[in-house]
Amino acid sequence: MNASSLNQSDCPEVQVPFPLFFTIGVVSLAENFLVALAVIWNRNLHSPMYSFICSLAAFNTIASLTKTWENLMIQLAEGGHLQKRDLSMTKLDDVIDSLLCMSFIGSFFSFMAIAVDRYITIFYALRYHNIMTMWRARVILGVIWAMCGALAVLMVKFFTSNFIMICFISVFVISFTIICILYVYMLMRARIHARKIAALPSSGGGRCRRQLWWRKSMRGALTLTILFGAFVVCWAPFFFHLIIIMVCPMNPYCECYRSLFQLHVVLMMSHALIDPAIYAFRSAELRHSFRKMLLCSDWNQCS
Repeated sequence: MNASSLNQSDCPEVQVPFPLFFTIGVVSLAENFLVALAVIWNRNLHSPMYSFICSLAAFNTIASLTKTWENLMIQLAEGGHLQKRDLSMTKLDDVIDSLLCMSFIGSFFSFMAIAVDRYITIFYALRYHNIMTMWRARVILGVIWAMCGALAVLMVKFFTSNFIMICFISVFVISFTIICILYVYMLMRARIHARKIAALPSSGGGRCRRQLWWRKSMRGALTLTILFGAFVVCWAPFFFHLIIIMVCPMNPYCECYRSLFQLHVVLMMSHALIDPAIYAFRSAELRHSFRKMLLCSDWNQCS
C-alpha cells in the first residue's frame, strides 16, 4: 500500500523524517501499553466497557508498532545493513499491511462495541449487568479479533479485487452510520431525560442519585464521542487513500493526493498517541490507576 511505487505524477512525494515516525511510534506504544496494563491491574476497571477500551488500546499498539517496525526496516535497508530479497520483502510487506488493516478494522469495531455498551448502560441501566456480562464481552472481543484478522488477510491478498474493496468500504460506511445513529440518539434522549429529572420534585435523595448516575453515564458517552471523532479525523485520510487507489489509480490529481501518503500514516499513528491522553483527561479512575502505577513502588501495597 505504499504510495511511492504508484505515484508517477509531477507531485513529489512528501517525505517524513524517520525520527518523527520513530518517536510517535515509541511514545504511542508506551502509552497504550500503560492503558492496557492499568485495565488489567485495577480490579475496578474489570468491566465490559474497559475491556473494549483495552482492546482498542491493543489495536492502537499494533498499528504504531507495525509502522515503526516497517520504517526501521526501510532505514536499515537504505543504509545497507539489511539485504533486500524480493520474495521475503513482499511477504513482510503483506504481513505489515495485514496488521495495519487489522488495527484499522479492529479499532472501528471496538468503537462500535463501546457505543453499543454505552447505549445499554444509559437506556437499560437496571438490566445492564444481565445483558452485558464479562463472559459476553469476552465472546464479543473474540469475534472482533478473529473477524478483523480474517478481513485483513482477505483485503491484502485480494487488494486488486474491486469486489473485496467494495465490501470493505460498505462495511465501513454501514458501521460508521450505526455508530453515528447511536450517539445522536443517545444525546437526544439525554436532553429529554435531563428535562424530566429537572421537572421532578426537589425533595428526596432519589432525584440526586438519578442525576449523578445520568451525568456519569453521559460523561462516558461524551468521552467515547471525542474518541470516535479523533479516530475519524486521524484515519479518514488513510482510508480515502485506499479508496483512491481503487477508484482512480492513474488520475494525476489522485496521484497528487497519494503523494501525501506518509503524512496520512503520521496522522494515523498519531491516533494511537491521542487516545490515551483522552482516557487520562476524561476518566478519573484511569488517572488514579496511572498515578499509582507510576508513583507507587510497591504494587502489592498499592493495589
